Amino acid sequence: MEPKVNYILVGSFVAFLGAAVLAGILWLGKTDYRGSYDRYEAYMKESVAGLSVNSTVKYRGVDVGRIKTIDLNPNNPEEVLLTMDIMHGTPIKTDTIAVLETQGLTGLATINLTGGSRDAPPLQAQEGQAYPVIKTGPSLFFRLDEAVSRLLSEERLSQLLLDLDTAAKGAAKVLDEDNRAMLKQTIKDLSDVAKTIAAHKTQIEQSLNGAARSADNLVKLTASLNAEVPTLLAGINKSVAALGTATDELARTSKTVGAAFNEARPELQQFTQRTLPEVGLLVTELRQLTGTLSRVARELEREPSSLVFGRKTPSRGPGE
Repeated sequence: MEPKVNYILVGSFVAFLGAAVLAGILWLGKTDYRGSYDRYEAYMKESVAGLSVNSTVKYRGVDVGRIKTIDLNPNNPEEVLLTMDIMHGTPIKTDTIAVLETQGLTGLATINLTGGSRDAPPLQAQEGQAYPVIKTGPSLFFRLDEAVSRLLSEERLSQLLLDLDTAAKGAAKVLDEDNRAMLKQTIKDLSDVAKTIAAHKTQIEQSLNGAARSADNLVKLTASLNAEVPTLLAGINKSVAALGTATDELARTSKTVGAAFNEARPELQQFTQRTLPEVGLLVTELRQLTGTLSRVARELEREPSSLVFGRKTPSRGPGE
């Protein structure tokens, strides 16, 4: 006997599964049909390997749209025509540039929009264009490929090999036996210096601490000087002012003495011409009088009675 089948339950399950699959597809594709998008075009002059329909379009790293179509340019087969849907309101300006970027090791590529200065006007479709065309720039790998291609061209390769040969010869000359011995000795000397520094680590730390303390003391001394210098300068200013006053007084005194000397000059001349000779004669007479008085005093000391009885007549000798 065959089991009964609930077709309503089976149909509901199939419908639910189909809706889930459709929702999963939409989620994986990240297609938002509810949003408003603007369509743009871009012409790439390099390979777009890794880029596919529904690949992400980013503006400074922020997801803003998707790649809708990837075709060759019918007017120029060396270019790839990209059609992009970008969220309405994204600031696409005339100086905005589209660059192809590869995501790490996966090889998946995205379009990253850069530039777009604040003062630039919005990008509009020109005459003969179905949609606005965004300028494109070379990707990092494209620039590296061009640089390597130029470097490995025949002329540049020969020059590179010649430079490498010259560099190798120069290195061989520099690293000869004598220089290697000197290099070894230098390394040994540096090792000895490092060992010496390590052995005197304590003394070095003490010296550094002493230098730090000296610096602190110098700072304190500077602060003290800054506090004392204004007072010292004020005292010096007072001393200078007093010295200036004394100098003025000395100048006035000198003028007074000069005036008095000028007034007394006739009397001084008369004194030197008349009085001084007379004083000289007086001094001479006083010297003579002093001599006479000295002799009299000696006579009195020898014969005091002579002051009363007069000087004795010396006795005569025989035969006188």
